[in-house]
Amino acid sequence: MRLLVQVSEARNLPAIDGGGGLSDPYAKLQLGRHRGKTRVAKRTLSPTWDEEFAFRVVDLKDELVVVVVDEDRYFSDDFLGQVRVPLSAVLDADNRSLGTQWYQLLPKSKKSKIKDYVSYTKAPTALVKAVKATEDVSYLKADGDIYATLADVSTPDVPFGNSFRVEVLTCIMPGPELPDNEKSSRLVVSWRLNFIQSTMMKGMIENGAKQGLKDNYIQFSELLSRNIRPVDSKDAAATDKVLSSVQPEQESDWKLAFRIFGNFTVVSSLVAFIYVFSHIILASPSIIQGLEFPGLDLPDSVGEVVVCGVLVLQGQRVLNMIARFIQAKRQRGSYMALNGTCYMYLVFYTGSDHGVKAQGNGWLLTVALIDGTNLAATKSSGYSDPYVVFTCNGKTKTSSIKFHTLEPRWNEIFEFDAMEDPPSVMKINVYDFDGPFDEVESLGHAEVNFLKSNLSELSDIWIPLKGKLAQACQSKLHLRIILNNSRGTEVMKDYLDKMEKEVGKKIAVRSPHTNSAFQKIFSLPPEEFLINDFTCHLKRKMLTQGRLFLSPRIIGFYTNLFGHKTKFFFLWEDIEDIQVMPATLYSMGSPSLLIILHKGRGMDARHGAKQLDNEGRLKFHFQSFVSFNVAHKTIMALWKARSLTPEQKVQLVEEESETKDLQNNESDSFLGIEDAKMSEVFSSTKPFDVSTLMSIFEGGPLEHQVMEKIGCMEYSVSPWESVRADAYQRQIHYKFDKRLARHEGEVMSTQQKSPLPDKNGWLVEEVMTLEGIPVGEYFNLHMRYQLEQISSKPKACNVQVSIGIAWLKSCKNRKKIAQEVLYSASSRLKKMFGLLEKELLPAK
Repeated sequence: MRLLVQVSEARNLPAIDGGGGLSDPYAKLQLGRHRGKTRVAKRTLSPTWDEEFAFRVVDLKDELVVVVVDEDRYFSDDFLGQVRVPLSAVLDADNRSLGTQWYQLLPKSKKSKIKDYVSYTKAPTALVKAVKATEDVSYLKADGDIYATLADVSTPDVPFGNSFRVEVLTCIMPGPELPDNEKSSRLVVSWRLNFIQSTMMKGMIENGAKQGLKDNYIQFSELLSRNIRPVDSKDAAATDKVLSSVQPEQESDWKLAFRIFGNFTVVSSLVAFIYVFSHIILASPSIIQGLEFPGLDLPDSVGEVVVCGVLVLQGQRVLNMIARFIQAKRQRGSYMALNGTCYMYLVFYTGSDHGVKAQGNGWLLTVALIDGTNLAATKSSGYSDPYVVFTCNGKTKTSSIKFHTLEPRWNEIFEFDAMEDPPSVMKINVYDFDGPFDEVESLGHAEVNFLKSNLSELSDIWIPLKGKLAQACQSKLHLRIILNNSRGTEVMKDYLDKMEKEVGKKIAVRSPHTNSAFQKIFSLPPEEFLINDFTCHLKRKMLTQGRLFLSPRIIGFYTNLFGHKTKFFFLWEDIEDIQVMPATLYSMGSPSLLIILHKGRGMDARHGAKQLDNEGRLKFHFQSFVSFNVAHKTIMALWKARSLTPEQKVQLVEEESETKDLQNNESDSFLGIEDAKMSEVFSSTKPFDVSTLMSIFEGGPLEHQVMEKIGCMEYSVSPWESVRADAYQRQIHYKFDKRLARHEGEVMSTQQKSPLPDKNGWLVEEVMTLEGIPVGEYFNLHMRYQLEQISSKPKACNVQVSIGIAWLKSCKNRKKIAQEVLYSASSRLKKMFGLLEKELLPAK
């Protein structure tokens, strides 16, 4: 027996003294005598490993020990925490899998973990009578600065109370420093349900527990606020702390003059002027000669012409610097009193938004522009006059101009008015100022992607600029970026309510577990939440079955077919056009969607695109949706909400025909296509070799004939296509014949074949999606055919078929449905291989 363990990530690890507030953590695993170790994640307190380990199980009484330590180059590694998981917990779990979940890191000694037991009776409510509850409370940490307790609550007297326990984690930690230098604390309460045994009432229990805990903590919060003053805004002080060092720098006239005139050009020009003026005083009048006349003194030699030219050029450069100084001095505010044509100058070039407070309730974006370094020189003086333009969600903020410098220091803060939708991208452009009506020259550009960046990392960051000039000079900008949501948890409900009006149907709120899994698949920040997901095929050189995920800011695709994962996502703003392609035989008789991105956008998802056209645009082709109308309507609504102008939205609404409300059949589906627990349903020995038996998977007349006889109508298959060495894949589509099958429905499946390790047979794996079958949308079927040649009998082979069910969403009577599916599949397989044997034996 083997135990598979995937070590994904860790969060909020303790910082080791002397490490600059960061650690170099890695995890060590041990099961019995077998050990494993992850790679070292450098300088982080929230490492991501995503590594998988396989251990051989010798003793079922063993426990898996995972220890997280901080690597130390010169001394012994520092212990950060450990987790112990007994094998019995894995064996007792459904499908012998604990799934993906967070584990609390514990200290080495069990003595440091103080336990307490609390027993009480919960007061009755309008729906539930008074019940007895028992809490097993453990102190996980109590160091005088941070306190953490874990309570394991048991309520055996409530309905199904023996099926679950509630775990409540309470953390008290230092809060932000208040403006009046008062101390504050932050109280965080987290909970989860731990089901001891499976039950059909899981959904009802979760909803009831959630509502009960919410009511309890509302009362607790009210009681606490009577004795302790709550902080009005937990984020305001933190934001002020990050921006406290950013103060507008008002440069004096003398400092500005020294920065502009304090260079070799001015000094050398001044020396030359004094030298020439002294020469004029000391020299006697020259004699009129050549073409000269009184009042006109021409140079008498080539050397004099060269000297005059140099003096004129030097004088011109000094005059330009004087003009820059006057312009920079006036730039600090004198233009505010102008009008007429100079008003355009004010709007486009002097629009420093420092100190303008954001208004409204929603997503608030604050950007502190500190300074820049190594900017490109565009002037003949060897300097530039840079300013920065920030663009986010169609709103623009412009910094002041810093004259005559390649190392500008702004110290300016920009606040964007509250945005209804969370921003995906902020674009940054740095320009060189050449006057109010001259064409600007780019000094570089950059982009901040909030979906691919950790907000804590953006709080103080140097961003490299792109562009020919910027990359040649290695230009960078120093920014502090803070993104807050002032609406709290209501943002998800508000957004879903808006989308329901656009789509015209109810959109279910996903559970925290589903949202967490979605965020983990695509490495998204915690504020991104899943709206809907659909089963479909991605069309590239060959079809790939997977799921399409939709959220407020991204559209992503994920599949895990036969252990081969494919995932990518791009922003709604990246989409230029969405086209509906008509139904074809290759698209399984259903329309498909062609999504075209803007030129140069979404290049991280290039591996999932069908093609890159001549204009540099990526094209993605999705087909075989179980509910095409629902998917199309939802995608169009989200696209319109994020990226279209009001005129484009009106045009799309006019073009769309009125459609009736559709029921969403996939509202609670789980994420991905995970491996199912396989059970053998058919085994037989056939009187012919493997190559003859494989004719049932070759797509020829024999396969069509056999499949139609067992009730597969309109049977169509695509050719086998190579996916990797010795592995091939194809797509299958057919309908059930109602006269032979109990239900009339459609089947879309993906088959993959590969030779057995000893090359004496084939392994054929299949993932099957059902439509039109009662509760068919709740699960996928996984089938595995193993065809193996019998070495002692050249004209005989063994056939073994196993089936597993991958549940996509919660469903009642799972056990009964699984039994019925397995029985039906076993009968169909017996009939299929029996018909195949009748067709092949006469030919033999």
